Amino acid sequence: MAILLTGSTGYIGAHVASNLLANHGDSLNLLVRARDAQEARERLWRSLQLHMEFPQFEAFLEKRIRIFVGDLTGHHFGLGDDEYRDLVRSTGAVIHCAASLNRKSEKSCLNVNLRGTLEVIQLARRAHEDHGLRRFSHVSTVAVAGQRANEIVEEDTSIDWSRSDYDPYARTKKFCEHMVRELLPDVSRTIFRPSIVLGDSRRPETNQFEMVRAFVFLAGLPALPFRASDRVDIVPVDYVADAIVMLHQKEKPEHEIYHLSSGRQSEKFEELTDALAKAQGKRGPMYVPSLEGLSSKMINALAGRAGKIGGLATLLKVFLPYLVWNTVFDNARVVAEMGRAPEPFSKYCYPLLRFSRANHFHYSYKDWPAGARLAGAAGEAG
Repeated sequence: MAILLTGSTGYIGAHVASNLLANHGDSLNLLVRARDAQEARERLWRSLQLHMEFPQFEAFLEKRIRIFVGDLTGHHFGLGDDEYRDLVRSTGAVIHCAASLNRKSEKSCLNVNLRGTLEVIQLARRAHEDHGLRRFSHVSTVAVAGQRANEIVEEDTSIDWSRSDYDPYARTKKFCEHMVRELLPDVSRTIFRPSIVLGDSRRPETNQFEMVRAFVFLAGLPALPFRASDRVDIVPVDYVADAIVMLHQKEKPEHEIYHLSSGRQSEKFEELTDALAKAQGKRGPMYVPSLEGLSSKMINALAGRAGKIGGLATLLKVFLPYLVWNTVFDNARVVAEMGRAPEPFSKYCYPLLRFSRANHFHYSYKDWPAGARLAGAAGEAG
Protein backbone atom coordinates (compact mmCIF):
# COMPACT_ATOMS: atom_id res chain seq x y z
CA MET A 1 0.00 0.00 0.00
CA ALA A 2 1.17 3.51 -0.82
CA ILE A 3 0.94 6.91 0.83
CA LEU A 4 -1.13 9.35 -1.19
CA LEU A 5 0.69 12.68 -0.96
CA THR A 6 -0.92 15.81 -2.37
CA GLY A 7 1.09 18.95 -3.01
CA SER A 8 4.33 17.17 -3.89
CA THR A 9 5.27 19.95 -6.31
CA GLY A 10 4.82 22.59 -3.61
CA TYR A 11 7.38 23.85 -1.10
CA ILE A 12 6.43 21.85 2.02
CA GLY A 13 5.12 18.90 -0.01
CA ALA A 14 8.41 18.48 -1.88
CA HIS A 15 10.31 18.41 1.42
CA VAL A 16 7.86 15.80 2.76
CA ALA A 17 8.18 13.69 -0.41
CA SER A 18 11.99 13.75 -0.36
CA ASN A 19 12.01 12.91 3.36
CA LEU A 20 9.74 9.90 2.82
CA LEU A 21 11.80 8.69 -0.13
CA ALA A 22 15.15 9.10 1.64
CA ASN A 23 14.23 7.78 5.08
CA HIS A 24 11.30 5.39 4.65
CA GLY A 25 10.42 2.51 2.36
CA ASP A 26 6.85 3.39 1.44
CA SER A 27 5.69 3.78 -2.12
CA LEU A 28 4.09 7.13 -2.97
CA ASN A 29 0.97 7.90 -4.96
CA LEU A 30 1.45 11.47 -6.17
CA LEU A 31 -1.32 13.54 -7.68
CA VAL A 32 0.28 15.99 -10.13
CA ARG A 33 -1.54 18.56 -12.23
CA ALA A 34 -0.23 18.51 -15.81
CA ARG A 35 -1.30 18.18 -19.44
CA ASP A 36 0.25 14.75 -19.79
CA ALA A 37 2.45 12.19 -18.05
CA GLN A 38 5.77 13.64 -19.20
CA GLU A 39 4.90 17.15 -18.08
CA ALA A 40 3.93 15.68 -14.72
CA ARG A 41 7.34 13.98 -14.44
CA GLU A 42 9.08 17.21 -15.34
CA ARG A 43 7.10 19.19 -12.77
CA LEU A 44 7.96 16.63 -10.11
CA TRP A 45 11.65 16.70 -11.06
CA ARG A 46 11.59 20.48 -10.85
CA SER A 47 10.21 20.35 -7.31
CA LEU A 48 12.51 17.58 -6.05
CA GLN A 49 15.84 18.61 -7.59
CA LEU A 50 16.62 20.79 -4.58
CA HIS A 51 16.80 17.50 -2.66
CA MET A 52 18.40 14.99 -5.03
CA GLU A 53 20.25 14.47 -8.31
CA PHE A 54 18.48 13.14 -11.38
CA PRO A 55 19.75 9.51 -11.26
CA GLN A 56 18.33 9.13 -7.75
CA PHE A 57 15.09 10.82 -8.77
CA GLU A 58 14.84 8.51 -11.79
CA ALA A 59 15.34 5.43 -9.60
CA PHE A 60 12.61 6.57 -7.20
CA LEU A 61 10.32 7.30 -10.13
CA GLU A 62 10.87 3.79 -11.46
CA LYS A 63 10.49 1.88 -8.21
CA ARG A 64 8.54 3.84 -5.60
CA ILE A 65 6.62 6.71 -7.18
CA ARG A 66 3.38 6.37 -9.05
CA ILE A 67 2.13 9.54 -10.69
CA PHE A 68 -1.58 10.19 -11.15
CA VAL A 69 -2.07 13.04 -13.60
CA GLY A 70 -5.06 14.92 -12.28
CA ASP A 71 -6.54 18.02 -10.70
CA LEU A 72 -7.25 18.28 -6.99
CA THR A 73 -10.46 20.21 -7.60
CA GLY A 74 -11.94 17.91 -10.27
CA HIS A 75 -14.50 15.19 -9.64
CA HIS A 76 -12.43 12.11 -8.78
CA PHE A 77 -9.43 14.40 -9.50
CA GLY A 78 -10.35 14.24 -13.18
CA LEU A 79 -9.23 10.60 -13.36
CA GLY A 80 -10.98 7.90 -15.34
CA ASP A 81 -13.04 5.37 -13.40
CA ASP A 82 -10.38 2.65 -13.56
CA GLU A 83 -7.59 5.04 -12.58
CA TYR A 84 -9.57 6.42 -9.66
CA ARG A 85 -10.50 2.94 -8.46
CA ASP A 86 -6.84 1.95 -8.63
CA LEU A 87 -5.85 5.02 -6.61
CA VAL A 88 -8.43 4.18 -3.94
CA ARG A 89 -7.36 0.53 -3.71
CA SER A 90 -3.63 1.27 -3.60
CA THR A 91 -3.77 4.04 -0.99
CA GLY A 92 -3.10 2.97 2.58
CA ALA A 93 -2.56 6.42 4.12
CA VAL A 94 -2.91 10.07 3.12
CA ILE A 95 -0.80 13.18 3.68
CA HIS A 96 -2.72 16.17 2.37
CA CYS A 97 -0.28 19.06 1.81
CA ALA A 98 -1.81 20.73 -1.23
CA ALA A 99 -3.38 24.14 -0.67
CA SER A 100 -3.84 27.54 -2.24
CA LEU A 101 -1.73 30.08 -0.37
CA ASN A 102 -3.27 32.92 -2.34
CA ARG A 103 -4.43 35.00 0.61
CA LYS A 104 -5.92 37.62 -1.70
CA SER A 105 -8.21 35.34 -3.71
CA GLU A 106 -11.37 34.01 -2.15
CA LYS A 107 -12.08 32.05 -5.35
CA SER A 108 -8.71 30.26 -5.34
CA CYS A 109 -8.99 29.37 -1.66
CA LEU A 110 -12.55 28.10 -2.04
CA ASN A 111 -11.69 25.95 -5.05
CA VAL A 112 -8.40 24.46 -3.93
CA ASN A 113 -8.71 24.42 -0.16
CA LEU A 114 -12.38 23.54 0.24
CA ARG A 115 -13.29 21.64 -2.94
CA GLY A 116 -9.87 20.02 -3.14
CA THR A 117 -9.83 18.91 0.49
CA LEU A 118 -13.34 17.50 0.12
CA GLU A 119 -12.18 15.39 -2.86
CA VAL A 120 -9.22 14.09 -0.83
CA ILE A 121 -11.49 13.29 2.12
CA GLN A 122 -13.90 11.42 -0.16
CA LEU A 123 -11.04 9.32 -1.52
CA ALA A 124 -9.87 8.61 2.03
CA ARG A 125 -13.41 7.62 2.99
CA ARG A 126 -13.59 5.16 0.09
CA ALA A 127 -10.14 3.72 0.83
CA HIS A 128 -11.06 3.26 4.49
CA GLU A 129 -14.28 1.49 3.60
CA ASP A 130 -12.50 -0.70 1.03
CA HIS A 131 -9.53 -1.89 3.08
CA GLY A 132 -8.92 0.44 6.02
CA LEU A 133 -6.86 3.63 6.07
CA ARG A 134 -3.91 3.73 8.46
CA ARG A 135 -3.89 7.51 8.90
CA PHE A 136 -5.09 10.76 7.38
CA SER A 137 -2.63 13.60 7.96
CA HIS A 138 -3.76 17.10 7.11
CA VAL A 139 -1.39 20.07 6.81
CA SER A 140 -3.22 23.15 8.04
CA THR A 141 -1.85 26.45 9.41
CA VAL A 142 -1.64 28.37 12.69
CA ALA A 143 -3.66 31.07 10.90
CA VAL A 144 -6.81 29.09 11.77
CA ALA A 145 -6.51 30.80 15.18
CA GLY A 146 -7.99 33.95 13.62
CA GLN A 147 -7.19 37.49 14.65
CA ARG A 148 -5.01 37.52 17.76
CA ALA A 149 -2.76 39.93 19.62
CA ASN A 150 -0.07 39.41 22.26
CA GLU A 151 -0.94 35.78 22.99
CA ILE A 152 0.50 32.32 23.42
CA VAL A 153 -1.91 29.94 21.69
CA GLU A 154 -2.18 26.22 22.44
CA GLU A 155 -3.46 23.62 19.98
CA ASP A 156 -6.79 22.81 21.60
CA THR A 157 -7.79 26.46 22.01
CA SER A 158 -6.70 27.72 18.60
CA ILE A 159 -10.03 27.59 16.82
CA ASP A 160 -12.66 29.99 18.08
CA TRP A 161 -15.45 30.31 15.53
CA SER A 162 -16.50 33.68 16.95
CA ARG A 163 -13.18 35.26 15.92
CA SER A 164 -12.66 37.03 12.63
CA ASP A 165 -10.07 35.69 10.16
CA TYR A 166 -7.25 37.63 8.52
CA ASP A 167 -7.90 36.38 5.00
CA PRO A 168 -9.63 33.73 2.82
CA TYR A 169 -6.69 31.36 3.27
CA ALA A 170 -7.10 31.25 7.05
CA ARG A 171 -10.89 31.02 6.80
CA THR A 172 -10.92 28.10 4.37
CA LYS A 173 -8.16 26.18 6.15
CA LYS A 174 -10.14 26.44 9.38
CA PHE A 175 -13.14 24.86 7.70
CA CYS A 176 -10.92 22.19 6.12
CA GLU A 177 -9.95 21.02 9.60
CA HIS A 178 -13.65 20.92 10.48
CA MET A 179 -14.40 18.74 7.43
CA VAL A 180 -11.59 16.31 8.29
CA ARG A 181 -12.98 15.78 11.78
CA GLU A 182 -16.63 15.56 10.74
CA LEU A 183 -16.24 13.34 7.67
CA LEU A 184 -13.49 10.98 8.91
CA PRO A 185 -14.60 10.33 12.50
CA ASP A 186 -13.44 6.71 12.47
CA VAL A 187 -10.04 7.30 10.82
CA SER A 188 -6.82 7.98 12.71
CA ARG A 189 -6.15 11.67 12.05
CA THR A 190 -3.22 14.02 12.52
CA ILE A 191 -3.49 17.76 11.93
CA PHE A 192 -0.35 19.82 11.50
CA ARG A 193 -0.34 23.61 11.83
CA PRO A 194 2.89 25.25 10.64
CA SER A 195 3.59 28.85 11.59
CA ILE A 196 5.58 31.14 9.24
CA VAL A 197 7.71 28.65 7.25
CA LEU A 198 10.84 30.41 6.09
CA GLY A 199 14.07 28.84 4.85
CA ASP A 200 15.89 25.60 5.59
CA SER A 201 18.14 25.47 8.65
CA ARG A 202 20.52 23.02 6.91
CA ARG A 203 21.36 25.06 3.81
CA PRO A 204 20.87 28.53 2.32
CA GLU A 205 19.41 27.33 -0.98
CA THR A 206 15.68 27.74 -1.46
CA ASN A 207 13.23 27.76 -4.36
CA GLN A 208 10.49 29.56 -2.45
CA PHE A 209 11.03 33.30 -2.45
CA GLU A 210 7.71 35.00 -1.77
CA MET A 211 8.10 35.47 1.99
CA VAL A 212 11.89 35.70 1.63
CA ARG A 213 11.51 38.71 -0.63
CA ALA A 214 9.46 40.53 2.01
CA PHE A 215 11.97 39.54 4.71
CA VAL A 216 14.94 40.78 2.68
CA PHE A 217 13.20 44.09 1.96
CA LEU A 218 12.39 44.67 5.62
CA ALA A 219 15.92 43.65 6.64
CA GLY A 220 17.33 46.44 4.48
CA LEU A 221 15.25 49.27 5.96
CA PRO A 222 16.88 51.75 8.37
CA ALA A 223 13.69 51.91 10.46
CA LEU A 224 10.97 49.33 11.06
CA PRO A 225 7.33 49.99 12.09
CA PHE A 226 7.38 47.24 14.70
CA ARG A 227 7.96 46.92 18.42
CA ALA A 228 11.46 45.60 18.98
CA SER A 229 10.29 43.24 21.73
CA ASP A 230 7.48 41.64 19.72
CA ARG A 231 8.00 37.98 18.85
CA VAL A 232 7.60 36.48 15.40
CA ASP A 233 6.99 32.74 15.10
CA ILE A 234 9.21 31.49 12.25
CA VAL A 235 10.05 27.82 11.70
CA PRO A 236 12.40 26.19 9.13
CA VAL A 237 10.87 23.97 6.47
CA ASP A 238 13.16 21.03 7.28
CA TYR A 239 11.77 20.87 10.83
CA VAL A 240 8.21 21.05 9.51
CA ALA A 241 8.80 18.20 7.04
CA ASP A 242 10.62 16.08 9.65
CA ALA A 243 7.71 16.49 12.05
CA ILE A 244 5.04 15.67 9.47
CA VAL A 245 6.83 12.52 8.32
CA MET A 246 7.84 11.29 11.76
CA LEU A 247 4.39 11.73 13.31
CA HIS A 248 2.55 10.42 10.25
CA GLN A 249 4.68 7.27 10.31
CA LYS A 250 4.46 6.83 14.07
CA GLU A 251 2.11 4.04 15.11
CA LYS A 252 0.37 6.05 17.83
CA PRO A 253 1.10 9.78 18.02
CA GLU A 254 0.34 11.26 21.42
CA HIS A 255 -1.99 13.94 20.05
CA GLU A 256 -4.22 14.73 17.09
CA ILE A 257 -3.13 18.37 16.59
CA TYR A 258 0.41 19.77 16.51
CA HIS A 259 1.70 23.30 16.14
CA LEU A 260 4.81 23.12 13.96
CA SER A 261 6.25 26.36 15.23
CA SER A 262 8.98 27.96 17.30
CA GLY A 263 6.53 28.36 20.15
CA ARG A 264 7.58 30.07 23.33
CA GLN A 265 11.16 30.22 22.03
CA SER A 266 10.12 32.45 19.13
CA GLU A 267 12.60 35.26 18.73
CA LYS A 268 12.04 38.97 19.11
CA PHE A 269 12.41 41.28 16.12
CA GLU A 270 15.47 42.85 17.71
CA GLU A 271 17.14 39.45 18.07
CA LEU A 272 16.71 38.81 14.35
CA THR A 273 17.91 42.23 13.22
CA ASP A 274 20.85 42.13 15.65
CA ALA A 275 21.92 38.77 14.18
CA LEU A 276 21.69 40.12 10.63
CA ALA A 277 23.50 43.34 11.52
CA LYS A 278 26.32 41.42 13.20
CA ALA A 279 26.72 39.07 10.23
CA GLN A 280 26.96 42.02 7.83
CA GLY A 281 29.06 44.28 10.04
CA LYS A 282 26.33 46.91 10.02
CA ARG A 283 24.19 48.77 12.50
CA GLY A 284 20.72 47.40 13.12
CA PRO A 285 17.55 49.34 12.28
CA MET A 286 15.61 51.69 14.53
CA TYR A 287 12.20 50.55 15.74
CA VAL A 288 9.41 53.10 15.40
CA PRO A 289 6.10 51.35 16.22
CA SER A 290 4.24 54.65 15.87
CA LEU A 291 4.80 54.32 12.10
CA GLU A 292 2.78 51.12 11.84
CA GLY A 293 -0.45 52.87 10.84
CA LEU A 294 1.25 55.11 8.29
CA SER A 295 3.19 52.17 6.85
CA SER A 296 -0.01 50.16 6.42
CA LYS A 297 -1.66 53.06 4.58
CA MET A 298 1.31 53.44 2.24
CA ILE A 299 1.43 49.71 1.55
CA ASN A 300 -2.32 49.61 0.85
CA ALA A 301 -2.04 52.60 -1.49
CA LEU A 302 0.81 51.04 -3.47
CA ALA A 303 -0.51 47.45 -3.53
CA GLY A 304 -1.69 46.29 -6.91
CA ARG A 305 0.17 48.91 -8.89
CA ALA A 306 2.36 47.89 -11.79
CA GLY A 307 6.08 47.38 -11.33
CA LYS A 308 8.32 46.04 -8.62
CA ILE A 309 7.18 48.47 -5.94
CA GLY A 310 3.53 47.60 -6.50
CA GLY A 311 4.30 43.87 -6.39
CA LEU A 312 6.32 44.22 -3.21
CA ALA A 313 3.59 46.32 -1.59
CA THR A 314 1.01 43.67 -2.46
CA LEU A 315 3.23 41.03 -0.87
CA LEU A 316 3.73 43.10 2.29
CA LYS A 317 0.00 43.78 2.50
CA VAL A 318 -0.63 40.04 2.68
CA PHE A 319 2.02 39.23 5.26
CA LEU A 320 2.04 42.35 7.46
CA PRO A 321 -0.84 41.21 9.74
CA TYR A 322 1.13 38.06 10.58
CA LEU A 323 4.18 40.12 11.56
CA VAL A 324 2.48 42.54 13.97
CA TRP A 325 0.20 40.25 15.97
CA ASN A 326 2.94 39.35 18.51
CA THR A 327 1.40 35.91 18.88
CA VAL A 328 3.24 32.62 19.16
CA PHE A 329 1.96 29.07 19.03
CA ASP A 330 2.95 26.64 21.75
CA ASN A 331 5.01 23.79 20.32
CA ALA A 332 5.54 21.66 23.44
CA ARG A 333 3.76 18.68 21.86
CA VAL A 334 5.94 18.39 18.77
CA VAL A 335 9.16 19.15 20.66
CA ALA A 336 8.39 16.37 23.15
CA GLU A 337 7.72 13.80 20.43
CA MET A 338 10.53 14.93 18.12
CA GLY A 339 13.00 15.18 21.00
CA ARG A 340 14.29 18.50 19.67
CA ALA A 341 13.21 22.06 19.02
CA PRO A 342 13.51 23.85 15.66
CA GLU A 343 16.61 25.88 14.93
CA PRO A 344 16.07 29.60 15.63
CA PHE A 345 15.75 31.80 12.56
CA SER A 346 18.63 34.01 13.70
CA LYS A 347 21.04 31.09 13.14
CA TYR A 348 20.30 30.62 9.46
CA CYS A 349 18.66 33.86 8.30
CA TYR A 350 21.83 35.53 6.99
CA PRO A 351 22.85 32.68 4.64
CA LEU A 352 19.26 32.64 3.34
CA LEU A 353 19.35 36.41 2.78
CA ARG A 354 22.74 36.23 1.06
CA PHE A 355 21.70 33.38 -1.27
CA SER A 356 18.46 35.13 -2.20
CA ARG A 357 20.14 38.42 -2.98
CA ALA A 358 23.01 36.83 -4.89
CA ASN A 359 20.59 34.86 -7.08
CA HIS A 360 18.11 37.71 -7.53
CA PHE A 361 15.36 35.67 -5.86
CA HIS A 362 15.64 32.98 -8.50
CA TYR A 363 16.47 29.28 -8.29
CA SER A 364 18.32 27.88 -11.30
CA TYR A 365 16.32 24.79 -12.15
CA LYS A 366 17.84 21.99 -14.19
CA ASP A 367 15.98 20.80 -17.26
CA TRP A 368 14.92 17.21 -17.80
CA PRO A 369 18.11 15.56 -19.13
CA ALA A 370 18.17 15.07 -22.87
CA GLY A 371 17.84 11.40 -23.76
CA ALA A 372 16.53 10.35 -20.35
CA ARG A 373 14.02 7.60 -20.75
CA LEU A 374 10.48 8.04 -19.53
CA ALA A 375 10.98 6.47 -16.12
CA GLY A 376 7.93 5.28 -14.28
CA ALA A 377 5.82 4.75 -17.39
CA ALA A 378 4.62 1.35 -16.22
CA GLY A 379 3.41 2.60 -12.88
CA GLU A 380 1.38 5.72 -13.47
CA ALA A 381 -2.14 6.77 -14.22
CA GLY A 382 -3.26 9.37 -16.71
